[in-house]
Amino acid sequence: MPPTDSFWGRLKVGRLYGRKFATRRQAMNEVIDWMTFYNHRRIHSTLGYVSPMQFENSWHAAQLLKAA
Repeated sequence: MPPTDSFWGRLKVGRLYGRKFATRRQAMNEVIDWMTFYNHRRIHSTLGYVSPMQFENSWHAAQLLKAA
């Protein structure tokens, strides 16, 4: 399963499935909260058990060291 399919599937099942939101803003806030969790706190085994943001920050730091 491609990463984007996994992301959206987890969002739907974990946060949205079966829920009713009073406003569009409440639904959007739930999606934003999920995206923040998914990218900043949820660890991923394929990334060496770090969050996507930790992985990206490490990758950028390594690129800067290579360029120096």
